[in-house]
Amino acid sequence: MARPKVSYVCGSCGARTPQWQGQCPACQAWNSLEMAASSLAAAPGRRTSAAAPVSRTVTQVTDDTELRAASGIGELDRVLGGGLVAGSVVLLGGDPGIGKSTLLLQAADALSRDQPVLYASGEESVRQVALRARRLGLESDTLRLAAETRVESVIEEAQSVRARVLVIDSIQTMHTELSESSPGSAVQVRESAARLVRYAKDSGTAVLIIGHVTKEGLIAGPRILEHMVDTVLYFESDPGSRFRVVRAVKNRYGAANEIGVFAMVDQGLKEVRNPSAIFLSKHETPVPGSVITVAREGSRPLLVEVQALLDEAQGMSPRRVAVGFESSRLALLLAVLHRHGGISSSGQDVFVNVVGGVRIGETAADLPAVLAVFSSLRNRPVATDMVCFGELGLTGEIRPVPFGEERLREAVKQGFRRALVPKGNVPRTAFEGLAVEGVSRLDSALLAAF
Repeated sequence: MARPKVSYVCGSCGARTPQWQGQCPACQAWNSLEMAASSLAAAPGRRTSAAAPVSRTVTQVTDDTELRAASGIGELDRVLGGGLVAGSVVLLGGDPGIGKSTLLLQAADALSRDQPVLYASGEESVRQVALRARRLGLESDTLRLAAETRVESVIEEAQSVRARVLVIDSIQTMHTELSESSPGSAVQVRESAARLVRYAKDSGTAVLIIGHVTKEGLIAGPRILEHMVDTVLYFESDPGSRFRVVRAVKNRYGAANEIGVFAMVDQGLKEVRNPSAIFLSKHETPVPGSVITVAREGSRPLLVEVQALLDEAQGMSPRRVAVGFESSRLALLLAVLHRHGGISSSGQDVFVNVVGGVRIGETAADLPAVLAVFSSLRNRPVATDMVCFGELGLTGEIRPVPFGEERLREAVKQGFRRALVPKGNVPRTAFEGLAVEGVSRLDSALLAAF
């Protein structure tokens, strides 16, 4: 038998080097390199170099490998791209207590009615998981539970019950015999995930993995973890809010940036069928600094409220604070408003907030943000039945944005009667009950809105 090659793996970043060094050459961490056997022959379940490779043409590969199974939760299926794909690996991350385990336990319960499902928990005992399931009103007699942290044991149990869906809670508690590092280290997280990914691809079992996040909001462990899986989902929420947003930041089987909206109730996470309604404030009278826009998250148009507040600066340097909106973009828009609108915000603290904890990364929110700033500065409210969207250029022009008609259709559905949009987004066929006004310059948009 060939002697296995020896390499050293960094416990902080997961980088591999053929020789031991006191300092990791990748992340510069000291005394973090550990010995790891990297011989392919020594790793169980891996193909040796002597085995002949198996290749097929595109026409020889059947299309039955993308069969999707409905999770029983419509919003989760939307984020996944239509359902759970056989053999796919999904990574779900989020802050502690936000609802990761609750969501996947509810999905596992629904999936277990049609196919074998194994829920493997490394953080709770079987009794604790069962108590939580009863508290959520889940009384499935087909869902299999296991309390195990060894990946090889989890795979053996999944094979014995012929599970078609495997839930891992969480990847940071798992360890594999391929590495001697402690559970939760970068090496163990990477090797454990690699074993689960290989099992999913070989057996066609869909694997759902829960991952803890760091203080920066990223999945804890090596960054390569997100590249290994097929889909990466993140939970988002404002502190104290009962609403949760699940966003797909990567999806090989669907659209990225797709979102699903849930509400945390006593019985777990409940789907929000009409998310536009929860992100709109119900003002009894028009208030300055509030503008409604139609953002697009994935394939879904979403009505959100953009609020702005301008106040006399309390220090020498005025503050520019944006929540749910890019701060650098806000500074750019304020400069355009001054140069092409004649409205100066110097000496004013400017605060912009997107209601409901939603993050808007597209440029369609440029025009609403500028109108909200002008409304707060001049204390002039915008009509409550008007929506607007549009990208603002540095020369003061208002550019069209994608999917204009879908945005207008969503505004009509929510009962709005007027829309201020770029001229390029004015539909050829008028919408019943909606007056659409197209603008091409910032000064004309200010006149039309006020």
